[in-house]
Amino acid sequence: MTSGTWVLGVDSGGSGLRIALGALPRDSGTGNGRGTGGGSGSRADAGGAGDGSRSRADAGGTGDVRAVGSVAFAEPVRTGAGGIDARHLLDRLVPAAEGLLRRAGARRLAAVAVGAAGMATLGDELRATLPQALRRSLGVPRLALAADAVTAYAGALGQRPGAVVAAGTGLIALGTDLRGWSRADGWGHLLGDCGSGAWIGRAGLEAALRAHDGRPGGSGPLLARVRAVFGPPADLPRLLYPRADRPAVLASFAPEVARCATEGDTVAAGVLARAARHIAEAAAAVCPEGEAREVALTGGLFRTGEPLLSPLRAALAEHLPYARVATAAGDPLDGSLAVAAALATGTLRLPREPGMLETTTLQPTTRT
Repeated sequence: MTSGTWVLGVDSGGSGLRIALGALPRDSGTGNGRGTGGGSGSRADAGGAGDGSRSRADAGGTGDVRAVGSVAFAEPVRTGAGGIDARHLLDRLVPAAEGLLRRAGARRLAAVAVGAAGMATLGDELRATLPQALRRSLGVPRLALAADAVTAYAGALGQRPGAVVAAGTGLIALGTDLRGWSRADGWGHLLGDCGSGAWIGRAGLEAALRAHDGRPGGSGPLLARVRAVFGPPADLPRLLYPRADRPAVLASFAPEVARCATEGDTVAAGVLARAARHIAEAAAAVCPEGEAREVALTGGLFRTGEPLLSPLRAALAEHLPYARVATAAGDPLDGSLAVAAALATGTLRLPREPGMLETTTLQPTTRT
């Protein structure tokens, strides 16, 4: 039996469910409250061992969190009329955690942190079910339930004040001065997510259809990409409107916008410039006061490359001239591990706030 302190991080989002087991050093909880930033670099690997890398996500003196194994499920946790389906999550989480503990030779967990998309508005069932269910099944004494934006923040900046923009298909900005949280956007593809992959894709499709109609503001290169990717432009409404995954379909066209911008299409470049302004405005809306501000960018959208990043650097310099753009140290799974580690060692400094980050202490059961 391997001794030590063991924690579990969970990242439940629109692209699937990832679970990682982390180990803390024996002297955890006696730290000095400093951290270096940085993520565990753990990578979900369908049940195999992790890479043994360490999380330095400024967990408030917890020391290094070492990811020792991870499991990934490609299908997202179901969401129904009652919100996020707690039973569906538990049916995956508990066996996966038991397997990770068994392979590591570990007996029990000191803390679990669950980061879930929709926690703020759809998390009532998780709040009602998970604490006691995890106490009974895994003997968990401490549980953190967080919005996935919070675990994205913890993975990117740790427990330092600042702002994080998490952008992929959707977009949300989150900031904290360690007294409370501020958020901007994250309203979904119909009401917001301005500058996101879905927003860029929709704007690119609109420009293509303007060219198809002969209206001003159209783009011939984007129209050509629509024909290559989707077929006849007249088929777009039938292909898009009935689909439940419409945001993802819209976002799938964002790389085509970037491609056309790289090839010199000014309309496509203009779409990305507007996206950059939206991203910078969201970051500025949540960045705490003071000149020692940090902004981190995390998510797949920022792998778009220079067609987006170049105007984004300019927009951030305009809207946040005193902020330092920091490299995101890790991802939301790294953040979940860091939150669990800080909770286990009593060093969690990120603000507790309903719908954002909630913690529960439970009387553990005895596991043999």
